[in-house]
Amino acid sequence: MKTAILLLHCPDKPGLIAELTNFVTVNNGNIVYLDQYVDHTEGIFFMRMEWDLGKFLIPTDKIEDYFTTLYAQKHNMEFRLYFSDKKPRMAIFVSKMSHCLYDMLARYTAGEWDVDIPLIISNHPDLKPAADRFGIPYHIFPITKDNKAELEPQEMKLLKDNDIDFIVLARYMQIISPEMIAAYPNKIINIHHSFLPAFVGAKPYHAAYARGVKLIGATSHYVTQDLDAGPIIEQDVTRITHKDTIQDLINKGKDLEKIVLSAAVQKHIERKILSFKNKTVIFN
Repeated sequence: MKTAILLLHCPDKPGLIAELTNFVTVNNGNIVYLDQYVDHTEGIFFMRMEWDLGKFLIPTDKIEDYFTTLYAQKHNMEFRLYFSDKKPRMAIFVSKMSHCLYDMLARYTAGEWDVDIPLIISNHPDLKPAADRFGIPYHIFPITKDNKAELEPQEMKLLKDNDIDFIVLARYMQIISPEMIAAYPNKIINIHHSFLPAFVGAKPYHAAYARGVKLIGATSHYVTQDLDAGPIIEQDVTRITHKDTIQDLINKGKDLEKIVLSAAVQKHIERKILSFKNKTVIFN
């Protein structure tokens, strides 16, 4: 079954759901998913609608034009339209830590995700054996703050040549430039521990252990030019006791990071995330 997936938001007003579902039904479409939410503080209506295209009267390549003319312009809507037969193409950026990469590649290989992974990019050679094991091309760009301006445009060309739709930073230890962020708005997903800004630096778990924390967590978010402050997609926490060692904290943190990152990636692949200002609406 080929479906169309519509994600939209606009100023709230009466009758929107009836009008939008009517667009599908009068054109002989069958709605297979519908979820909506109203932010009453902002006065904004959000919706995700998916419908079967088997008998839909409007040609696939004309749906966006029809919807823009009939509804988006009329209701001041921002929308994105996807089709289920087009798999999103994901690039993974890594450095030296492997836990998030292996978790995602395992899910990908097991068929849990309807996604293509044409390439992995890294600033180190360390994880090439992992890419080789899963048969994914591994590209090394030894980026530092001194050569970033020279090498990152080469990365962006590689991404463009491979028709990449979105990027996942699987513990990639480099700051993404404003130019790349602008090229992939709300399409770069990052993961970090949830100690920020309390325990910054290279050894946050050591600092948290010294402070005697009782909870640790992980946060996955879209990347913006404000470092680690983009729209949050997924979060989770686990408890810590006085019996936990530094290594226990690190191990528990890694488990959280890979679970939270993979959950965020799955929602993005399923086209169930809408960003508005610096927040997200995550549809069920």
